[in-house]
Amino acid sequence: MPLLNTHQRAILLMIIAPTLWSIAGVLTRHLDAARGFEVTFWRSFFSAIFVAGTLLATRGWSKAVATVTAVGHLGVLSGVMWSIMFMCFMIALTKTTVANTLIVMSVSPLLTAFLAWMFLKQRIAQRTWVAIIAAFIGILWMFVHGLSAVQGQHLVGMTIAMAVPVAAAINLIAIKRTGHGVDLVPAVLLGSVFSAGMMLPLAWPLQASLHDIVILAILGFFQLGLPCILMVRAARSLTAPEVSLLALLEVLLGPLWTWLGAGEVPARETLIGGAVVMAALVFNELAAIRSVAVSRS
Repeated sequence: MPLLNTHQRAILLMIIAPTLWSIAGVLTRHLDAARGFEVTFWRSFFSAIFVAGTLLATRGWSKAVATVTAVGHLGVLSGVMWSIMFMCFMIALTKTTVANTLIVMSVSPLLTAFLAWMFLKQRIAQRTWVAIIAAFIGILWMFVHGLSAVQGQHLVGMTIAMAVPVAAAINLIAIKRTGHGVDLVPAVLLGSVFSAGMMLPLAWPLQASLHDIVILAILGFFQLGLPCILMVRAARSLTAPEVSLLALLEVLLGPLWTWLGAGEVPARETLIGGAVVMAALVFNELAAIRSVAVSRS
């Protein structure tokens, strides 16, 4: 008997993925010269190297190329959505605060649930709706005191940030629509290549120091490429709303790593809101386990 069943392994992957995503803030705090577009370029560039290397190491040249060319139109759509997420997140941070950006991104589970219902005809369990709403309230509570006036540059930044949850929701629907027959790990490669290619002209001339390159390589390999691969794997066994809901761990853990690694002590509201988010995630998964147990009894 395996220690974990398929669903439990998928949940584990979707815990690891946002945990890795959440280290972006604390690592970028230690950059010397790289900023904005250049950070996005290097991060995407190294992500492309990591994903391409993973495909070659696990499948060989011919099978890796065949896998990339077999993604189809939904795979290309997924790649475009990945690139939008990679780019718009960093661009939004240059226009508004992290708090404003995260508040906008927190609508992703609601958008994903709606699109899953509309395009996948997927019935969303009542427990999942409750968890999504509770998590959304918790995130609003976390950042309500950091919300800047929504005008001028902040409004521009939040408008750009809105592309992230929209792209994330569409991406999850595309991944679920392909089913198990098409491997969409190459879509992460496509997204990284699209993002790096579009950011390079805006980032030129490059100013990153060797110190920055090392940090950005870590970001590309372990904060972007690896967790995105894990998310694609996990999405095979989880519903789209479940994936989107578990991804909120990034919002919960990000301030924690910044506190531990950059000395930014989280506010009381962050701790309270984080507890609400964690409770919502635990509630949803425990309710799912109980539902399965009841159905088998």
